[in-house]
Amino acid sequence: MVACPGMSTNAELLALQHALYESRNPTRRWLHCTRRDWIAAQLTRLAAERRGAALEVGPGSGVYVPILARLFDRVTVSDVHDAYLDAARALAASHANVTVVQDDIRRPALPSASFDLVLCTEVIEHVRESRAALAGMRRLLRPGGVLLLSTPQRWSPLEVCSKIAFLPGVIDLVRIVYREPILPTGHINLMTEGELRGQLAAADFTVRESHTSGVYVPVLAEIGGEPARRLATWLEGRLRGGPLQWLLWTQYYVAVAGARD
Repeated sequence: MVACPGMSTNAELLALQHALYESRNPTRRWLHCTRRDWIAAQLTRLAAERRGAALEVGPGSGVYVPILARLFDRVTVSDVHDAYLDAARALAASHANVTVVQDDIRRPALPSASFDLVLCTEVIEHVRESRAALAGMRRLLRPGGVLLLSTPQRWSPLEVCSKIAFLPGVIDLVRIVYREPILPTGHINLMTEGELRGQLAAADFTVRESHTSGVYVPVLAEIGGEPARRLATWLEGRLRGGPLQWLLWTQYYVAVAGARD
């Protein structure tokens, strides 16, 4: 099972974040690294349109902070959790254009219409009030600003199997198989493509581009090694854009803020 962070100690949360990108398991590593690489490529493209000011909501271990610092003139990183804020502050110490603040995106205290880009990747599935979070991001963006958003798809096999993998007793077996940090996902607000697009529209966003990625085949992902990863890559290419693309793990959106005040 390929897991994401739930609520735990600071050390456990950060250890898990690093394990996602450096996992010994080829499928686990591929799922997270392909997401990181797609988002990094989008950030590079969007910065070429308008450098300006960028905000990252929920930085995790801070994998995107150096990228944002290189691409944008001013970068703000916000979160409500001390573990992630501390990690971001450590990275910000090497980048004079990065500011780290504690802020709740559902009720942001940051100035309205002050950012050209908001990055929010793998965050809103942890926020039950996603409508308020999207509205908060819209308020912080200037009209015409861009939201780069990613979140898991509700019915993807990985999310469905996670409900089983984290049952008492089962989780101990999963940890033995992976021999890496594994914590409950904390995914309390998974959405389908239709649900998320509806919430984006209600928050005054227009989707300019969308993408999906990530195939998880239960058991094979755990024991199949590199051949399983190659199979997942092959399946991903055939599912994307078709009627079964809801089976892919992650949905991505490049959404433009409207002119609404």
